[in-house]
Amino acid sequence: MPEEYVVRDIKQEKETKFKEKRWQIMKIYVGNVSFDTTEEELRQEFLAFGKVESVNIITDKYSGGPKGFAFVEMPSVSEGQAAIAALNGKTLKDRTLTVDAARPRSDDRGGGSYGSRRGGGFGGESRRRY
Repeated sequence: MPEEYVVRDIKQEKETKFKEKRWQIMKIYVGNVSFDTTEEELRQEFLAFGKVESVNIITDKYSGGPKGFAFVEMPSVSEGQAAIAALNGKTLKDRTLTVDAARPRSDDRGGGSYGSRRGGGFGGESRRRY
């Protein structure tokens, strides 16, 4: 096989294309969403500004009820920015929406009941024995 031919790694090419596509998608945070707002209603609000890739209303993992915020993904950054500018402060179902570009999740999200290792339980080095 001549050196001018390069063997391409198809899997790596697919991963690169996927990452490039994900990079172009704008993820938008929508806060103060009414608990009776549906994903379709949010989609219709954002469709006025361009294509909507996905709408995800965040729900409580125990009750299943909405938490009052959502994420919308739009494939075009310019369309996403136009939606943010127009919809931030807009009233939907008697609630004033807070719309902004989503920030990446931080690793410091707390640890729930296991996050703090102070006190409680039995044993431990900090306990004195008499």
